[in-house]
Amino acid sequence: MTLRRCLPLLAFAFAAVFAHAAEKPEDAAARAALKGIVPDSKIGAIEAAPLPGYRQVLIGSQIIYVSDDGKYMLSGTLYDAQTKRDLTGSRLAVDHKKKVDAVPAAKRIVFAPAKPKYTITVFTDIDCGYCRKLHSQIAEYNKRGIEVDYLFFPRSGLNSPSYDKAVSVWCAKDRKTAFTDAKAGKTPAPAKCDNPVADEYKLGAQVGVDGTPTIFAPDGTKIGGYLSPNEMLAKLENLGKATLAGN
Repeated sequence: MTLRRCLPLLAFAFAAVFAHAAEKPEDAAARAALKGIVPDSKIGAIEAAPLPGYRQVLIGSQIIYVSDDGKYMLSGTLYDAQTKRDLTGSRLAVDHKKKVDAVPAAKRIVFAPAKPKYTITVFTDIDCGYCRKLHSQIAEYNKRGIEVDYLFFPRSGLNSPSYDKAVSVWCAKDRKTAFTDAKAGKTPAPAKCDNPVADEYKLGAQVGVDGTPTIFAPDGTKIGGYLSPNEMLAKLENLGKATLAGN
């Protein structure tokens, strides 16, 4: 390898070293603690946690809390007992929103009313029963002012029959009609083209999609699975209110 080719690689390596060297001692301790337990963990942001004396570390679609000295580690949901807020979910929602919002409209299948009040992003599988139930009521969601943006998440993985169906729907001349027909049980005509299915599947894994449908609210909150149109509207209207169990 020539010196000219080596220089960019060396610059990148030095930048990475200096970035870690500039870490706060508490951040470095958290990183070392996690790497000591899971050496290949892909650590994202490390920042002060709402819990005094702890750092919160984003790893994929979860948050781990590590004491500032790296001695103790907590995994689970952190609540604010006074405000009854899910602090873990609130922080993850910020990260999820950033990642989900990065998908342009041109790579979504959108069913929207004329003047939407809310927009939900739904990771969907062509063959999943509750996904089909949700789409069978799409007009009712729209009547309640809810725009539904679909992203593909073939549960059986890439290069599976469900994946092939998703690609065929995306590549159809009339994408929305093909989508609706597939949700009604009709096998889409085989088709291939440049498509976002694999990228959306990988994104789903990054934001914690482990089943379909998985629904994200406008603020990045992971609503979860199927809700009826009325339940969905109520959920969206009550986002940000008390979330502690029993309230």
